[in-house]
Amino acid sequence: MSKHSTADVISRDPFAIDIADLTVRRGKREVLHRLSASVEKGSITGLLGPSGCGKTTLMRSIVGTQIVASGTVTVLGQPAGSKDLRRRVGYVTQSPSIYPDLTVADNVSYFGALYGRSKSEVADAIEAVGLTGHAKNLGDQLSGGQQTRASLACALVAKPEILILDEPTVGLDPVLRVELWEHFHALAEQGTTLLVSSHVMDEAEHCEKLLLMRDGYLLAQLSPAELRATTNRQNTEEAFLELIRTHAEPALAGGA
Repeated sequence: MSKHSTADVISRDPFAIDIADLTVRRGKREVLHRLSASVEKGSITGLLGPSGCGKTTLMRSIVGTQIVASGTVTVLGQPAGSKDLRRRVGYVTQSPSIYPDLTVADNVSYFGALYGRSKSEVADAIEAVGLTGHAKNLGDQLSGGQQTRASLACALVAKPEILILDEPTVGLDPVLRVELWEHFHALAEQGTTLLVSSHVMDEAEHCEKLLLMRDGYLLAQLSPAELRATTNRQNTEEAFLELIRTHAEPALAGGA
């Protein structure tokens, strides 16, 4: 009988992220309620729901920066926040995370150097977010949307196995939004796992799977097509609203 190492078993695990019975509290208030979900490797999963529903808290739990009350979060076969995951998981927050006194190129070069990336890879990351023409601009000379894109470039240059993106397209023009989603799909085809949060329901169509949240509850984990079929609605936003109506009573009962 052949024996397999733990690494072999982990490599065959289809899930990059596995969450079981996750509960998070802030003070006496429970903000995530026994949430369980999984994210397949090499996929784009949309984390969708209205502002304040717990999306950012869930993402922070996945990257290991959130204190959890109970439950488990496993990332690439290891507990979330494990030291080995720091070089394997990229996280782009809603707030820009660049040095304001450095240029875009210097910011991305700095993060690229941490991972041994070349000048051409730095240039590719800057081009991917549409900032080639602003590469010599200082961080504090950029607009809010440009700062967000620069932060994304700093994450992209590391080429992480998992990329966690907290509302990366907010405030961007429609053309750049389309270009970014095309880049996200290219990354997924190369094997990167992406978890992308948004409160804009039409972005659900870019995702293979959806995690739909409301008031700290996970209402459903399914594909956009399954969402429409389940609710008998063709419009994604209308389908989500129907799902909320369907789950309203169970959610309230669970929070009592």
